[in-house]
Amino acid sequence: MLAAGGAFAAGVLNGKPPQAPPAVAATPTPTPTPEARPAPIPLPVADRIRTCSVAELAADPRLANMQAQVMNASTGAVLFDRGGDTASRTASVLKVLTSAAALSVLGPDYRATTRVVAGAEPGSVVLVGGGDVTLSRTPSGTETVYPGAAHLDDLADQVEQAWEANPDNPPMTKLILDASYFGGDEWHPTWAPAERELGYMSPITALQVDGARDDPSSNTSYRSADPIGQAGEAFADALGGGLTIERGTAPADAALLGQVSSPSVADLIDKALIVSDNSVAEMLARLVAIQSGSGNTFDAIQAGVVAGLMPYGIDTTGITVIDGSGLSDSNAVAPAYLTRLFVKINAREGNLGLVFDSLPIAGGPRGSLSYSDRFTGDSAVADGSVFAKTGWIDTGYTLAGIVHAEDGTPLTFAMYALGDVSDDAKQALDAFAAGIYRCGDNLSNS
Repeated sequence: MLAAGGAFAAGVLNGKPPQAPPAVAATPTPTPTPEARPAPIPLPVADRIRTCSVAELAADPRLANMQAQVMNASTGAVLFDRGGDTASRTASVLKVLTSAAALSVLGPDYRATTRVVAGAEPGSVVLVGGGDVTLSRTPSGTETVYPGAAHLDDLADQVEQAWEANPDNPPMTKLILDASYFGGDEWHPTWAPAERELGYMSPITALQVDGARDDPSSNTSYRSADPIGQAGEAFADALGGGLTIERGTAPADAALLGQVSSPSVADLIDKALIVSDNSVAEMLARLVAIQSGSGNTFDAIQAGVVAGLMPYGIDTTGITVIDGSGLSDSNAVAPAYLTRLFVKINAREGNLGLVFDSLPIAGGPRGSLSYSDRFTGDSAVADGSVFAKTGWIDTGYTLAGIVHAEDGTPLTFAMYALGDVSDDAKQALDAFAAGIYRCGDNLSNS
């Protein structure tokens, strides 16, 4: 200490300012970091509690083994489901898929054409079927079950005029029938033979008249076992008779002598759906298969129809299409596929508005839901609000379509009653449809 004092004194004496001792830097106090707080977990949005139940209607024993699905067409919410994802036989509801595929592949304006060309032998002509089951042997101007159908007498007039216009032609002596546009079996092995005898289905050939009916004016009429021969005899008569009739094929690049065309696909769909015409549905399915490149037999229908459904953007996995009419109990489509397709039909996407316009309507004015045994009693509350395709085969009754519900909600539905069912299953299906009409968006799945 004495030394330090001496040094300080010496500095003063020497004229130097005194030096302060070096400052000691203060250590900053760290600011505490607040602990991270966990983000709040969002509360789940509560499902709407729907209180209108159709469980009792769905449990009706008349429905046997029941499958069903109901969807809100505006939101896509499935409101009711009982086995909706299981692919099962559809009966004539399958015609909705056939129609949608036809609109996609063929287009609404497509027409099937029946032609007559010159044969390879002098004096011969060839009648070439183009798949038109609506072609009629009745006189032109006659109304058959197929509005707008072409008539053989018109075709015969064209042929006679073309034949006479060429002075080198000898007398016409032979008619050759070419039905090769459709191949394979004419009758599917899963179809009951009684369907033809009872008047519900014709053999499927590329050349036939009036759907092979005995009575062209009756939807249900005994069908010929030989549609090609029936058509050939009718055309030979229209040409004046006396012709030898044979089966064969037209020569390549043969001179065209005349042609007539079927009603449009749009008109054919109306016939297939509104009164469930099986022969027209098979005609459409076969033309779809041919146009899509899958073939011209029953075996080609699966690939053709499924390809025609693909543009609608709905998963087709599990769909089995054996025929175009739904008559086979080997067809399989899940109700869930139909509810989604009907959402697009209700929205009239693309050309699907044509399907909507051809659906039978509960209470009329036309079609299979206008019959006296449909939507009767309490079910009549839904008259005018259910637009749906009916179906019936020995092993099931079906109903699928659109309901414009009492609360304004558009619903789509598909319901199958399968197994040991009888005719009164139709009334149980109607009661279910009327029930979802009353419930609307308040329909409960329980």
